[in-house]
Amino acid sequence: MAEIVVLYKTPKDVEAFDKYYAETHIPLAKKLPGLKKYAVSKGPVASPAGPSGIHLVAILTFDSVADIQAAFGSPEGKATGADVPKFASGGADLLIFDTKEV
Repeated sequence: MAEIVVLYKTPKDVEAFDKYYAETHIPLAKKLPGLKKYAVSKGPVASPAGPSGIHLVAILTFDSVADIQAAFGSPEGKATGADVPKFASGGADLLIFDTKEV
């Protein structure tokens, strides 16, 4: 399996972010070809030291990194990527990796 983790930093307007993310971005991202699972953080995102500066974490699961690359190269993926600047005023970091059970 492979995952893309998106770390959304605290936006300028939390309520507007949450509304747009739930009503517009999630339905758009759920159309990504090859998407197996889509999970998001619930509640505050903390670090062992306290507040993290991260508002929301999204974890999207695919069969492989190649599938992630293909998904984001598709029209649906391009639309999803182009949508991020419309609501993520705090910025976002994306991490892509293969996973294994240990």
